[in-house]
Amino acid sequence: MTPLAFSCTAVRAAEHTAGPTLLFRLRITAPPGTRVHALALRCQLRIEPARRGYAETEAGRLTDLFGERARWGTTLNPVEFAQVPLMVPGFTGETELDLPVPVTYDQDVAAARYLGALDGGDVPLLLLFSGTAFAGPGGFQVSPVPWDREAAVRMPAGVWREAIDRHFPGCGWLRLPEDLMDALLAYRSRRALPSWEATVRELLAGTGVGEAAR
Repeated sequence: MTPLAFSCTAVRAAEHTAGPTLLFRLRITAPPGTRVHALALRCQLRIEPARRGYAETEAGRLTDLFGERARWGTTLNPVEFAQVPLMVPGFTGETELDLPVPVTYDQDVAAARYLGALDGGDVPLLLLFSGTAFAGPGGFQVSPVPWDREAAVRMPAGVWREAIDRHFPGCGWLRLPEDLMDALLAYRSRRALPSWEATVRELLAGTGVGEAAR
Protein backbone atom coordinates (compact mmCIF):
# COMPACT_ATOMS: atom_id res chain seq x y z
CA MET A 1 0.00 0.00 0.00
CA THR A 2 1.32 3.42 -1.01
CA PRO A 3 1.00 5.90 1.90
CA LEU A 4 -0.62 9.12 0.72
CA ALA A 5 -1.24 12.42 2.50
CA PHE A 6 -3.87 14.98 1.50
CA SER A 7 -4.23 18.69 2.23
CA CYS A 8 -6.50 21.45 0.92
CA THR A 9 -4.69 24.74 0.37
CA ALA A 10 -7.49 26.99 -0.96
CA VAL A 11 -11.12 27.19 -2.08
CA ARG A 12 -12.45 29.47 -4.81
CA ALA A 13 -15.57 29.92 -6.92
CA ALA A 14 -15.26 28.55 -10.46
CA GLU A 15 -15.70 31.16 -13.17
CA HIS A 16 -16.77 29.22 -16.29
CA THR A 17 -19.10 26.37 -15.38
CA ALA A 18 -22.65 25.35 -16.31
CA GLY A 19 -23.78 25.69 -12.69
CA PRO A 20 -22.46 26.99 -9.35
CA THR A 21 -19.20 25.18 -8.58
CA LEU A 22 -16.46 25.43 -5.96
CA LEU A 23 -12.86 24.47 -6.68
CA PHE A 24 -10.94 22.93 -3.78
CA ARG A 25 -7.18 23.05 -4.37
CA LEU A 26 -5.73 19.70 -3.28
CA ARG A 27 -2.15 18.75 -2.56
CA ILE A 28 -1.46 15.00 -2.64
CA THR A 29 1.84 13.73 -1.32
CA ALA A 30 3.44 10.29 -1.70
CA PRO A 31 6.83 9.21 -0.30
CA PRO A 32 9.74 10.98 -2.06
CA GLY A 33 10.50 9.45 -5.45
CA THR A 34 7.39 7.24 -5.45
CA ARG A 35 5.72 7.02 -8.86
CA VAL A 36 1.91 7.16 -8.71
CA HIS A 37 0.46 6.23 -12.10
CA ALA A 38 -3.10 7.32 -11.25
CA LEU A 39 -5.57 7.73 -8.39
CA ALA A 40 -9.29 7.01 -8.60
CA LEU A 41 -10.65 8.91 -5.61
CA ARG A 42 -13.99 9.23 -3.88
CA CYS A 43 -14.21 12.47 -1.94
CA GLN A 44 -16.76 13.12 0.77
CA LEU A 45 -17.06 16.69 2.06
CA ARG A 46 -18.87 17.52 5.27
CA ILE A 47 -19.50 20.66 7.27
CA GLU A 48 -18.50 20.57 10.94
CA PRO A 49 -20.73 23.28 12.45
CA ALA A 50 -19.51 22.82 16.03
CA ARG A 51 -16.10 24.21 15.04
CA ARG A 52 -17.24 27.86 14.73
CA GLY A 53 -19.32 30.42 16.63
CA TYR A 54 -22.61 32.03 15.58
CA ALA A 55 -24.21 35.44 16.01
CA GLU A 56 -27.76 35.56 17.35
CA THR A 57 -29.18 36.33 13.90
CA GLU A 58 -27.40 33.29 12.46
CA ALA A 59 -28.57 31.10 15.33
CA GLY A 60 -32.17 32.12 14.62
CA ARG A 61 -31.87 31.06 10.98
CA LEU A 62 -30.35 27.72 12.02
CA THR A 63 -33.19 26.73 14.36
CA ASP A 64 -34.80 24.50 11.72
CA LEU A 65 -31.55 22.54 11.36
CA PHE A 66 -30.27 22.33 14.92
CA GLY A 67 -33.08 23.46 17.21
CA GLU A 68 -32.74 26.14 19.88
CA ARG A 69 -29.21 27.18 20.86
CA ALA A 70 -29.63 25.57 24.29
CA ARG A 71 -29.75 22.15 22.56
CA TRP A 72 -26.71 22.65 20.35
CA GLY A 73 -24.48 20.58 22.61
CA THR A 74 -26.19 17.48 21.22
CA THR A 75 -27.66 18.65 17.88
CA LEU A 76 -24.76 20.51 16.23
CA ASN A 77 -23.76 17.45 14.21
CA PRO A 78 -21.83 17.29 10.91
CA VAL A 79 -23.77 18.09 7.74
CA GLU A 80 -22.97 16.34 4.45
CA PHE A 81 -21.89 18.87 1.84
CA ALA A 82 -21.08 16.73 -1.22
CA GLN A 83 -19.72 13.45 -2.53
CA VAL A 84 -17.71 13.68 -5.74
CA PRO A 85 -15.31 11.45 -7.73
CA LEU A 86 -11.88 12.60 -8.87
CA MET A 87 -9.38 11.02 -11.28
CA VAL A 88 -5.82 12.13 -10.52
CA PRO A 89 -3.23 11.86 -13.32
CA GLY A 90 0.14 10.30 -12.70
CA PHE A 91 2.79 12.07 -10.62
CA THR A 92 5.98 11.43 -8.70
CA GLY A 93 6.26 12.49 -5.08
CA GLU A 94 3.67 15.29 -4.99
CA THR A 95 1.00 16.92 -7.12
CA GLU A 96 -1.63 19.66 -6.90
CA LEU A 97 -4.98 19.85 -8.69
CA ASP A 98 -8.50 21.22 -8.35
CA LEU A 99 -11.42 19.22 -6.99
CA PRO A 100 -14.62 20.60 -8.63
CA VAL A 101 -17.65 20.47 -6.31
CA PRO A 102 -21.06 21.50 -7.72
CA VAL A 103 -23.19 23.39 -5.17
CA THR A 104 -26.85 24.32 -4.85
CA TYR A 105 -28.95 26.99 -3.21
CA ASP A 106 -31.94 24.64 -2.87
CA GLN A 107 -33.17 25.36 0.67
CA ASP A 108 -34.47 21.78 0.96
CA VAL A 109 -30.80 20.71 1.08
CA ALA A 110 -29.38 20.96 4.61
CA ALA A 111 -25.94 22.21 3.50
CA ALA A 112 -27.47 25.05 1.46
CA ARG A 113 -29.73 26.05 4.36
CA TYR A 114 -26.71 26.11 6.67
CA LEU A 115 -24.53 28.15 4.31
CA GLY A 116 -27.35 30.54 3.47
CA ALA A 117 -27.85 31.26 7.19
CA LEU A 118 -24.31 32.60 7.69
CA ASP A 119 -23.51 36.30 7.63
CA GLY A 120 -19.79 35.72 7.12
CA GLY A 121 -16.79 34.08 8.71
CA ASP A 122 -15.38 30.68 7.80
CA VAL A 123 -17.10 27.36 7.20
CA PRO A 124 -15.22 24.44 8.82
CA LEU A 125 -15.06 21.58 6.32
CA LEU A 126 -13.59 18.11 6.46
CA LEU A 127 -12.65 16.28 3.26
CA LEU A 128 -12.47 12.50 3.50
CA PHE A 129 -10.81 10.43 0.79
CA SER A 130 -11.00 6.83 -0.31
CA GLY A 131 -10.54 4.97 -3.59
CA THR A 132 -7.81 3.14 -5.46
CA ALA A 133 -4.13 3.95 -6.03
CA PHE A 134 -2.13 2.64 -9.00
CA ALA A 135 1.51 3.05 -8.03
CA GLY A 136 4.93 1.47 -8.04
CA PRO A 137 7.97 1.13 -10.31
CA GLY A 138 8.09 -1.11 -13.38
CA GLY A 139 4.38 -1.53 -13.91
CA PHE A 140 2.11 -0.78 -11.00
CA GLN A 141 0.51 -2.12 -7.86
CA VAL A 142 -3.17 -1.66 -7.11
CA SER A 143 -3.96 -0.72 -3.51
CA PRO A 144 -6.86 0.95 -1.68
CA VAL A 145 -6.76 4.49 -0.39
CA PRO A 146 -7.86 3.98 3.24
CA TRP A 147 -10.86 5.84 4.69
CA ASP A 148 -8.70 7.57 7.30
CA ARG A 149 -7.18 9.89 4.67
CA GLU A 150 -8.63 13.35 5.31
CA ALA A 151 -7.96 17.08 5.11
CA ALA A 152 -9.51 19.97 7.04
CA VAL A 153 -10.09 23.40 5.53
CA ARG A 154 -11.86 26.60 6.58
CA MET A 155 -13.75 27.99 3.58
CA PRO A 156 -14.83 31.66 3.68
CA ALA A 157 -18.64 31.67 3.64
CA GLY A 158 -18.51 34.37 0.97
CA VAL A 159 -16.92 31.95 -1.50
CA TRP A 160 -20.09 29.81 -1.56
CA ARG A 161 -22.20 32.95 -2.00
CA GLU A 162 -19.93 34.10 -4.84
CA ALA A 163 -20.37 30.76 -6.63
CA ILE A 164 -24.17 31.02 -6.34
CA ASP A 165 -24.28 34.68 -7.38
CA ARG A 166 -22.27 34.01 -10.53
CA HIS A 167 -25.31 32.11 -11.85
CA PHE A 168 -28.30 33.31 -9.79
CA PRO A 169 -27.51 36.81 -8.45
CA GLY A 170 -29.91 38.03 -5.81
CA CYS A 171 -32.26 35.06 -6.23
CA GLY A 172 -33.65 32.22 -4.14
CA TRP A 173 -34.99 28.84 -5.14
CA LEU A 174 -38.29 27.15 -4.30
CA ARG A 175 -39.24 23.57 -5.17
CA LEU A 176 -42.96 22.84 -5.56
CA PRO A 177 -45.03 19.76 -6.41
CA GLU A 178 -45.94 19.37 -10.07
CA ASP A 179 -49.68 19.85 -9.54
CA LEU A 180 -49.05 23.13 -7.70
CA MET A 181 -46.75 24.32 -10.48
CA ASP A 182 -49.50 23.54 -13.02
CA ALA A 183 -51.99 25.58 -10.96
CA LEU A 184 -49.56 28.51 -10.72
CA LEU A 185 -48.89 28.39 -14.46
CA ALA A 186 -52.62 28.42 -15.17
CA TYR A 187 -53.05 31.42 -12.85
CA ARG A 188 -50.16 33.24 -14.50
CA SER A 189 -51.55 32.59 -17.98
CA ARG A 190 -55.08 33.61 -16.99
CA ARG A 191 -53.82 36.88 -15.50
CA ALA A 192 -51.33 37.47 -18.37
CA LEU A 193 -48.54 38.07 -15.87
CA PRO A 194 -45.07 38.60 -17.39
CA SER A 195 -42.97 36.57 -14.91
CA TRP A 196 -43.02 34.23 -11.93
CA GLU A 197 -41.94 37.15 -9.76
CA ALA A 198 -45.02 39.13 -10.82
CA THR A 199 -47.19 36.07 -10.21
CA VAL A 200 -45.99 35.57 -6.65
CA ARG A 201 -46.15 39.30 -5.87
CA GLU A 202 -49.79 39.45 -7.02
CA LEU A 203 -50.68 36.44 -4.86
CA LEU A 204 -48.91 37.96 -1.85
CA ALA A 205 -50.64 41.30 -2.35
CA GLY A 206 -53.89 39.77 -1.13
CA THR A 207 -52.27 38.64 2.13
CA GLY A 208 -51.04 42.05 3.23
CA VAL A 209 -47.36 41.14 2.93
CA GLY A 210 -46.93 41.89 -0.75
CA GLU A 211 -45.73 45.45 -0.20
CA ALA A 212 -43.27 44.31 2.48
CA ALA A 213 -41.72 41.90 -0.01
CA ARG A 214 -40.83 44.69 -2.46
